[in-house]
Amino acid sequence: MDENPPVHPRAGATTDVEVVRVEGGRAERRADAVAVEEPLEVRVDGETVAVTMRTPGADSDLALGFLFSEGMIDGAGDVGSVAHCGRPGEEGYGNVVDVRSAGGHRIDVERVLEGRRWSTTTSACGVCGRRSIDGLLARCSPVGDAPALPAAEILRCMALLSGLQPVFSRTGGLHAAAAFGEGGALLASAEDVGRHNAVDKVVGALLRRGLAGRPGPGGARLLAVSGRTSFEIVQKGAAAGVPVVAGVSAPSSLAVDLARGAGIALVGFARGDRLNVYTHAERIAGAAPG
Repeated sequence: MDENPPVHPRAGATTDVEVVRVEGGRAERRADAVAVEEPLEVRVDGETVAVTMRTPGADSDLALGFLFSEGMIDGAGDVGSVAHCGRPGEEGYGNVVDVRSAGGHRIDVERVLEGRRWSTTTSACGVCGRRSIDGLLARCSPVGDAPALPAAEILRCMALLSGLQPVFSRTGGLHAAAAFGEGGALLASAEDVGRHNAVDKVVGALLRRGLAGRPGPGGARLLAVSGRTSFEIVQKGAAAGVPVVAGVSAPSSLAVDLARGAGIALVGFARGDRLNVYTHAERIAGAAPG
């Protein structure tokens, strides 16, 4: 697979819109930057399998992370190439990517969602339209053993996450995700209007580098997200073999259920000098109550 994925012509783009700012009882017109949101169609060997709303940029990693998390590919070796369809300069160029099977291999698109095609999804929810949550729970294998991660290291990584959001700093309208390795080393990060898209981009980047599914040395030890932690984020973390998933805000009940079954330490409200551990506290050093 190409180690230099295609770059979207509007990667990380913002656009200015006119707003009326009301402050201190006064109203004034002014320009404000908002993040670009556009559809991305993901094709496999020419066949459409997903359409999602996302922030342009890292489209190759988003497609790889999505296919990997959904079980359609087992690794980067299944993929021969990922390319934007069309020609630069054409209207809508960069909003369709085609993932081609590697030579001698055929990506099985029937494996996604128990044979059901994805319909158009929003940037806000990656689970809508699934027929069976139980089927997804059954597909998530338990994450392997890994050294306990110090609580202080999780908090340091969460603090670093806020500095990995250049478009958010201009617009206030994006989510962020990042994967950290041993010693808090940054392995990959991404921004997107959809939190699950940001995670797919991170998982795809890990997959390209051969780091997905490796909870030991060299692999990702922590998946950090900037907002709440939902079911699909834990699912994607489980697929990538990440032993700890942490969010700035709260997890959902389904996220807790899945993390418990997948052997993942699920952390919420990780900010400042505190955090809550919802599952598998044994994976967090310093999480034993006194």
